[in-house]
Amino acid sequence: MEELQARHRNEQRDLQRRITQKKKNATKKTRPGINDECERLQRALDEQQQQQAERAALLGGPFSSPSPGNDREGVLGSDEDDPEPPDGNDGPSTMSGENREMNRPSQSPISSPSRPSSSPDPVPRGKKPNRQKARLARRAAERAAQSAIAAEEAANQVDHRGQERERMQAAFQRLDLQETEINPDGHCLYSAMATQLDQLGVGLRPDPAHIVLAPTTASRVDTVVSPSHDGYRAVRAVTADFIRQHPDDFIPFLEEPLEDYTNKIRCTAEWGGQLELQALARAYGVEIRVVQGDGRIETIAASPEDQGKISERRVWLAYYRHTYGLGEHYNALSPKKECEREKS
Repeated sequence: MEELQARHRNEQRDLQRRITQKKKNATKKTRPGINDECERLQRALDEQQQQQAERAALLGGPFSSPSPGNDREGVLGSDEDDPEPPDGNDGPSTMSGENREMNRPSQSPISSPSRPSSSPDPVPRGKKPNRQKARLARRAAERAAQSAIAAEEAANQVDHRGQERERMQAAFQRLDLQETEINPDGHCLYSAMATQLDQLGVGLRPDPAHIVLAPTTASRVDTVVSPSHDGYRAVRAVTADFIRQHPDDFIPFLEEPLEDYTNKIRCTAEWGGQLELQALARAYGVEIRVVQGDGRIETIAASPEDQGKISERRVWLAYYRHTYGLGEHYNALSPKKECEREKS
């Protein structure tokens, strides 16, 4: 049993390592499938190990000795119990029917001269194990082993969140940028863009030379109460309109129909990524610079006709992968000098 438990611990440790690696490599779009696969693998291993443990417990239990009632002598009787043969003076006519039947050779009891006349003492039965207690003990041992494995992995795990935060802060100081916290609610990319577009003076209504807004989109832009509060609604609609009006630039990168993809952008809290940044840069005629969690800076260029205005129309964003509990997240960034001028 100890060997089986040791093997189970090794299997759990190997599975936890595989699950950790899968989750590290998961992206925003593959994360739900990876989580389901990890749960399925964990359930399969737990069921397999439980069956193995129960089988081992059954095979390892004590065997019961045969019951004294099954002893051959108990069934057939002993030589001392054999009936006395009839007296030779008695004629056949004086024998009872019962004695005649027992006197027949084919019906006489079988006696073994080699066996003792008395039955041996029965072997005492072993105590029947309590299977429920054994099962509970096994489960408690498995949980303790899994907790120990998790604690060991947590102790050896790299602090991605702390390292990412340190690198980002160092990049902000180097670039003289100030961070504006955005609510992590699924709209963070669009909320950060709305905040930056408002600070730059570009506004949430793009140049008609870049995009022709649908009537519903124009209505959303006109009814924004505050860019930092509900500006994401307008920016989402502008993004969806631009992708629909330039299908050849985006369809090769989509895994679903264009109409379904743009409806998610417009009407849900679906996260935004590289394609949405491309559409926003071209729709608003701005250059977007994204500070990555490893300190790198990714630049999404504007349309060629807007290159001469880039110095005045540059949007800074901070992209996090580990710092926030919900996953990938964008915050807005602004040059500190501009923030000081606005305060003065």
